[in-house]
Amino acid sequence: MIDIRPFATLGHADHGWLNARHHFSFADYHDPGRMGWGAIRVWNDDEIAARSGFPPHPHSDMEIITYVRTGAITHEDSMGNKGRTAAGDVQVMSAGTGVRHAEFNLEDEATTLFQIWVLTDKRGAEPGWGARQFPKHERNGSFVTLASGFDEDEGALRIHAAARVMGATLEAGETAELSLDPSRHAYLVAVNGPIEVNGRRAEPRDGVAIAGEEKVTIKALEGAEIVLVDAR
Repeated sequence: MIDIRPFATLGHADHGWLNARHHFSFADYHDPGRMGWGAIRVWNDDEIAARSGFPPHPHSDMEIITYVRTGAITHEDSMGNKGRTAAGDVQVMSAGTGVRHAEFNLEDEATTLFQIWVLTDKRGAEPGWGARQFPKHERNGSFVTLASGFDEDEGALRIHAAARVMGATLEAGETAELSLDPSRHAYLVAVNGPIEVNGRRAEPRDGVAIAGEEKVTIKALEGAEIVLVDAR
């Protein structure tokens, strides 16, 4: 099953400093048909104005992955971690027993990012944070695992969930294939450029919900940067 969720149908909140689209119910946006996708609970498409951001706030028992599309985000948390994550790179925070964090765009231009929450498999774990650079040229034509809860995914950022966050960069006409467990749930978004997913067309920033498929073939109709989450 492949369900294309057009960008125009996503939840929307414009706070001035934050212009957000919600793939799933979040904050004041509630759609009982979009409460998540498997263990994927949140996928927010955020634009954060220059010199603004999220002040300190708490989380617990959630795996939070941030994929920066343009600009950069600067992180600071109650564990003493500080770091700047730039376009194309990824940061993860395992909220565990509880952590307070702030995320600010300290740049002179807007920052755009995907914020993805995956339900944890290890409640009450010690909280943690990490970030890594993932050069786009290293994922040309195929998927690279960016964050994972599986030990075999060496080099990926670690999360406490049986899930993978993956990225690929495709040229126009190029395809990438990925084998899936049909009992699991996958969700993908093309940052830019229209794509076809098993022959179904999706526009940039549309959500594509996948279940019951053993293989997914993604074809870029124009140059496309793709983020995919495979979860229980």
